[in-house]
Amino acid sequence: MSGHSKWATTKHKKAVIDAKRGKLFAKLVKNVEVAARTGGGDPDGNPTLYDAMQKARKNSVPLDNIERARKRGAGEEAGGADWQTVMYEGYAPGGVALLVECVTDNRNRAASDVRSAVTRNGGSMGDAGSVTYLFNRKGVVLVPKDNATEDDIMLAVADAGAEDVNDLGETFEIISEATDLSAVTAALRENGVEYDSAEVNFLPSMEVPLEEETAKKVMRIVDVLEDADDVQNVYTNADISDEVMEKIG
Repeated sequence: MSGHSKWATTKHKKAVIDAKRGKLFAKLVKNVEVAARTGGGDPDGNPTLYDAMQKARKNSVPLDNIERARKRGAGEEAGGADWQTVMYEGYAPGGVALLVECVTDNRNRAASDVRSAVTRNGGSMGDAGSVTYLFNRKGVVLVPKDNATEDDIMLAVADAGAEDVNDLGETFEIISEATDLSAVTAALRENGVEYDSAEVNFLPSMEVPLEEETAKKVMRIVDVLEDADDVQNVYTNADISDEVMEKIG
């Protein structure tokens, strides 16, 4: 998990910067609307909605925006879009696998934006199934270190399906099967442990170690993809060491 942990740390810090720029707000609001549409508008009975709303609040999305998104998704207010989740697969420089998750109301626009971002930055698109076998679908929860100790977390989630707890520096990362994510977050809440985010991610089963120049190219392609309006998440199997991360900032 070492490469993933470093990459997750980088993504988490980048998310904070994006939030300050306002880039993340629209995506977080979209997550709330989609969760309400697929699982109902009651966060107490819809763990996915609960977590989407909590993540939006943690990232300082205005409460009015969150509530309007919930109502649109639940059909309580007009104006909701027909959001669809689409996955695109490809390769970044160095043979790094790319899995790009989009939530869009226009598949053609999303496909065009993803293809442009990938091919113009030294990557290539792949067919469906070409890289998904390199990833496992897992539940990932991030808990700030000032909210709990590692022992507190282990005791809370040991019987809820948690597979691993990783130290990411400023946060603890809890890994579980995707189907156990709701049980893990419920166990944390029952034990008074607050968490920053809980979502289903795609974690690499094998990683590609990168040198400085290739790492720069991979991070560039990820940045461009994440700036696209329809792109919600970008997953890679890049393994970027601490030394390389320091060199490229």
